[in-house]
Amino acid sequence: MSTTTTPAPARSAGLRALLSRTGGERRGHTTVVDRIALGTAGLMVLLALAGPYLAPLDPYAVNLPAALTPPGAEHWLGTDANGRDILSRILAGGRTTLLATVAVIAAATVIGTVIGTAAALGGRIVDEVLMRICDVGLSLPAIVVALGLAAAMGPSLQSAVIALAATWWPGYARLVRTLVREVRDAEFVESARVLGVSRTRLVLRHVLPNSLSALYVQTTLDVSAVMLVISGLSFVGVGAQVPASEWGAMIAASRDTAVTAWWTVLFPGLAIAITAIAFNLVGDWLRVRTDPTLRTGGRR
Repeated sequence: MSTTTTPAPARSAGLRALLSRTGGERRGHTTVVDRIALGTAGLMVLLALAGPYLAPLDPYAVNLPAALTPPGAEHWLGTDANGRDILSRILAGGRTTLLATVAVIAAATVIGTVIGTAAALGGRIVDEVLMRICDVGLSLPAIVVALGLAAAMGPSLQSAVIALAATWWPGYARLVRTLVREVRDAEFVESARVLGVSRTRLVLRHVLPNSLSALYVQTTLDVSAVMLVISGLSFVGVGAQVPASEWGAMIAASRDTAVTAWWTVLFPGLAIAITAIAFNLVGDWLRVRTDPTLRTGGRR
């Protein structure tokens, strides 16, 4: 599952290089691009929380006489093949899509943190066994494995979340192992050990809190990747099912009308793209802010 380690920073770096031409980017400073990304990501989170209450119409109300109405004064983003208001469905679906994304990342982070910490502190044999398991997971395409697991459990958003979390944790485990190994021999950890701090308290209060800054960055970068995969699973029919207002399911339901009613696909796709790009740029901003070598242009 190599998608959870390095590709996200690489993807956002190219986009940032293009956008920062007008942003006046300086190492360690928040640029115009950063502010736009932070504002957009925050707006998407707020819409996910309040979207169902802001929807002007019932997102599930069928109105066949209004089917495939183009964007206009009555329906700002048009309607789908069943006459449902697309704006209302996007606002309602934002919560579903983002909550599913957060659930995958949270579960994968917890599993990866536990396994990575155990590998770093458990001795050579434990480390070898756990890392070989991670290697197997990383060698398999996450989306293909998740597709198979979700199909086996039965098509639903819950199945997609469980399947994706089960394939996404090895990257976090390897990252946490590396971070914990860097901190475990630090002087403050040795001092705490000499003072008789228990092993559990040592890990929870000293090792992990000082190891996970890079993990926060990675989870932010992974929001876009996980969201795209969840939407993809819904699009192929093993994630959220029609008539759910999840963004990927909305695109899947509009495949047959995409040519004649472009708005049924365009606006849910834009919601996914804007959210993914915003969180990718926020993750890259966090990476720059937390890495002293990036803040100083590579000079210590």
